[in-house]
Amino acid sequence: MKNFIFQTVPVLHFGEGCLAELPGQIAVLRASRPMIVTDKGIVGAGLIAPVDRTLREAGLEVAIFDSVVADPPEAIVLQAVEAAKAADADIVIGLGGGSSLDTAKVVAALAVDGAQPLSDIYGIGLLERKGLPTILIPTTSGTGSEVTAISILTTGETTKAGIISPHLFADVALLDPALTTGLPASVTAATGIDAMVHAVESYTSRNGKNPVSDMLAIEALKLLTANIETACSDGNNMPAREAMLRGSMLAGQAFANSPVGAIHALAYPLGGIYHIPHGLSNALVMPYVMQFNLEAAAPLYAELADALDLPRGSENSSEARAQQLIDYLEALAVKVKAPRKLREIGIAQDATTELAEAAMLQGRLLDNNPREVTLADAQRIYDAAW
Repeated sequence: MKNFIFQTVPVLHFGEGCLAELPGQIAVLRASRPMIVTDKGIVGAGLIAPVDRTLREAGLEVAIFDSVVADPPEAIVLQAVEAAKAADADIVIGLGGGSSLDTAKVVAALAVDGAQPLSDIYGIGLLERKGLPTILIPTTSGTGSEVTAISILTTGETTKAGIISPHLFADVALLDPALTTGLPASVTAATGIDAMVHAVESYTSRNGKNPVSDMLAIEALKLLTANIETACSDGNNMPAREAMLRGSMLAGQAFANSPVGAIHALAYPLGGIYHIPHGLSNALVMPYVMQFNLEAAAPLYAELADALDLPRGSENSSEARAQQLIDYLEALAVKVKAPRKLREIGIAQDATTELAEAAMLQGRLLDNNPREVTLADAQRIYDAAW
């Protein structure tokens, strides 16, 4: 077996009601001036209220930055950094979906004296030191950002770039499924499929694939596929919400070490150019990229089909078994009413050329894919998805 490294957050609190642990964790980190990084949707949905109340009842003064937007641009991140400095914050609490958590991680890195410029830390391992302590609290079951050392920011009109560094790992991930019960069915579906993509792409990654990530990816996929329909149809079903959040977290731990590939690479332009939510972008291209990957990844897809105990057909080859996995995941997406074609969300057919060209800029992700993707391949995948 090849040597491997596996990293994750040092402290993880999970379970209904664990939000009550937040003040104690702040005290353990020797902090007393928290700033919450979130978005106006979280505030409007009332999800910030229990967090704010928990902190204030513990005697803590709380600053709130609630201007995060989807696919966070650099300007918003830098505004949040200045807000943290103005509040003299000594700990950053990220609350929300992936955009808020990714923003919080970067804010913590930059809101300290002597921090590197934002432009210097894009890429792998370029962030030189840890910033402020961070506690991340997800309100969706999708990105797994609370347990990754990755932040994805929008760097121009349509482009995204990643910051990847172990210094971005949160000090504490606090996952309370009660905070996810208000998610609409459409968001539950898209974020849930996003987490499934993390599990599948981690399991088939060309780089970093290891026994620990494999174990986590399999367990994540079991939890997510078994519970997504219930979570979408009955948003207050706590066992389903708990299973989805746990599955998302496990998938996040998996792909933080065995990184994602072409599904994400082809999803990013949909977010960057058309501002399609990340989870939905992944859901739209997932079956078509998996179909493209069959010739290289069939044995691994077949293993995932076996792990899910999918009923066997008359054909027992790894290719046939892999096709069963693709068909099963696509059928799940249909059942939870996730849009299945680019044209359903208003993207014109002639846009696939621009999308393909943009996807080829995601070399970091394409390098992880089990099969090499050319510009012509990307074009064909988008055409199939249209």
